[in-house]
Amino acid sequence: LTKYIPDLKGSAYDKVTIRNLLTMTTGVKWNEIYTDPNSDIVKFYTQAVDSGIDETVSYMRNLPSEAEPGKKWVYKTGETHLLGVLVSAATGKTLSEYLSLKIWAPYGMESKATWNIGRTSQEFAGCCLQMKLRDFGRFGQFILDGARIKGKSIVPDDWLLLATHTQVKLWPGWGYGFQWWTLSDGTFRALGIHGQMIHIGPARHLVVVLNSAWPEAESFERQTAVDNFLGSVNSEIDKERNDLKSNSH
Repeated sequence: LTKYIPDLKGSAYDKVTIRNLLTMTTGVKWNEIYTDPNSDIVKFYTQAVDSGIDETVSYMRNLPSEAEPGKKWVYKTGETHLLGVLVSAATGKTLSEYLSLKIWAPYGMESKATWNIGRTSQEFAGCCLQMKLRDFGRFGQFILDGARIKGKSIVPDDWLLLATHTQVKLWPGWGYGFQWWTLSDGTFRALGIHGQMIHIGPARHLVVVLNSAWPEAESFERQTAVDNFLGSVNSEIDKERNDLKSNSH
């Protein structure tokens, strides 16, 4: 990791691998509680930036270690931001340039997207890529189709399989892949605060996207309602399939 981001050298990330970063098992201490004014997710955007250092790197390199890499999972938006810095360092392009080159333009998205940019002009990979709902859905379809454009995969053959399957077991029924939430029924999701979601169910060839504006960053009650809605969609698909099978006999 420090090979691509030299300003991280001498920090808790010295022994961290890219796979640790992808699965949020770096062992670096982080507080993601959105309602805590002293949490890292709040202080990240307000703390002074070290001179000449990328904003994300400036904050993340000062965090302490609390576990050996690979031993503890903690959700950290800051580490997804750090993955964005890594991609830019490895490709020599901004995130938006690379996204446009690899996916947005070739896949034929309907509209331009905008991205929040930090104080040091780096896009925040972990937050706030704004797009129209239909393009949100197209991105989900792109993943469902195996990250293929015109029949050609834009990622290594085993990448998507690893990314969308459980690499870290969490609570019952849930796991984490490479930046994707994985479920025991074979579906997987991209989840954002205030109710954003891409749900992908390969077995049912299903993509469901939600743009929401929950008043809370997280809500068990609202998430339960979303899960109930998805359950109803799945049931209707299964019913229709069973009816088609019955009628074909």
